[in-house]
Amino acid sequence: MSELLDVPSAVEADPPDAGVAAHYGEWSIEQRRFAGGEGFVDLSNRDVIAISGPDRLSWLHALASQDFESLVPGIPVDALILSPQGHIEHAFSAIDDGETLLAHAEPGAGRPLVGFLDSMRFMSRVEVVERQDLAVVGLPGFAWTMVGRDELAGATKRWGLPAGLWAWEALRIAEGHPRVGLDTDHRTIPNEVGLLNVAVHLDKGCYRGQETVARVHTLGRPPRRLVLLLLDGSADRLPERGSDVLLGDSIVGFVGTSARHFELGPIALALVKRNTEPDVTLIVDGIAAAQEVVVDPEVGLHVRPVLGERA
Repeated sequence: MSELLDVPSAVEADPPDAGVAAHYGEWSIEQRRFAGGEGFVDLSNRDVIAISGPDRLSWLHALASQDFESLVPGIPVDALILSPQGHIEHAFSAIDDGETLLAHAEPGAGRPLVGFLDSMRFMSRVEVVERQDLAVVGLPGFAWTMVGRDELAGATKRWGLPAGLWAWEALRIAEGHPRVGLDTDHRTIPNEVGLLNVAVHLDKGCYRGQETVARVHTLGRPPRRLVLLLLDGSADRLPERGSDVLLGDSIVGFVGTSARHFELGPIALALVKRNTEPDVTLIVDGIAAAQEVVVDPEVGLHVRPVLGERA
């Protein structure tokens, strides 16, 4: 439980984000202020792990989708661990200080990530541990830093007024950044949710699941695509996560996270079938929704001419 919940007017977020403030009494003002580059967001509900040892970067490079061998100390990156079939199994953001790599993951995802990494250590000189003494702080522009959990109470002296998690979530959704496990399912591949060249380095060596990612990227189109839904503002609620996305009587996808944006109104992310026309109106949990493209339904077609030029 974050000490910032003791701030007057703080309202705790719902699971899976319990333990931090959804808002501090003025969600739209907080969101507008944070969007303008002021303040911070308490993300201490996220799980933190530390990976140390001289082999940590080369070891991660072989396991994950990101280029860790070229990682510069102090530069944050996103990374995925995929199944052999290319489905997203774990996701994390990380930063290395030259001796230890600190990473954070979704609430509840840290322990499974540690378990997987531990199982893959073999003879590598690495150590993986959970760090419950550290907390993540979100900064404007989707930047982040880590502080001691006991430093959270004094965060206002360093970064100014806090904004609730609702501010972070609304801006994240508007930018089309998915939360793995909330905007994805067990079948999701990185190509579907816009994570190529974000959490996936397309020019690195082999890693688990690479064949699927490369094949879909160079020869085909992802079976589904992430979209931003602009929801009918006359509804007095947001859609329930996991609800079917309907086109007429047909199910074409599911909705993930949703929020109220201070300018766009109610918005959500959804995974829909690739061939769903971008200009049609969809229905989500009884609410009409227009689409904005996040992942281009014809993304695969743009790769082939480039490959032809290289041949």
